[in-house]
Amino acid sequence: MIMSLFKVQDFKSLNNYIKTKYVSAYVSAQEFRFCKKYSKSLYFLLLIMIVLLGGCGTKEVEIPEDNYLITGDADFDNPQFVKRTLYEQYSQWKGTHYRSGGLNRNGIDCSGLVYITFKHRFGIILPRTTEEMVRLGKTVSRGQWRAGDLIFFKTGIMDRHVGVYIDQGQFLHASSSQGVIISELTNSYWSSTYWKAKRIGT
Repeated sequence: MIMSLFKVQDFKSLNNYIKTKYVSAYVSAQEFRFCKKYSKSLYFLLLIMIVLLGGCGTKEVEIPEDNYLITGDADFDNPQFVKRTLYEQYSQWKGTHYRSGGLNRNGIDCSGLVYITFKHRFGIILPRTTEEMVRLGKTVSRGQWRAGDLIFFKTGIMDRHVGVYIDQGQFLHASSSQGVIISELTNSYWSSTYWKAKRIGT
């Protein structure tokens, strides 16, 4: 039947056709066995390529000066309200252990406590990290703090710490050694590591 499809002078074409089909089928079978054997390796290789290509396309985005979201109506011009709110927050979180990256009663870090406090107590959603928080708001001169100001410290070559000022030299923060606590800015350690203060919400 196949022969009837070709003229006598087309035997060469028929021969080439059969060879081509046979080779293609053989190659396809070989490819299938190869892919089946190395499918996991190829999968992980693909993942690595995606990560590398994604990393190459990542650019650091500079955060605007006031990149935070206000969802409430907290009055930071009312220091009594702010102080009372911060003491209530301390009462609720007192004794919570420090945990890097933590954001609940099982453990919380310094920026996490500030983030939770501003979000749930004042209706202001701040960035999550100290490095981002310090770029917000207005700089406040040392000693000119008011309740609700963010107080920043340089506690190491690359380490930064943040707390919330309450009143009379006291600030609320999550200490790496004592957990959620109220400390004094007159303490020699905090006085020597003090960096700057920022005012949010006004």
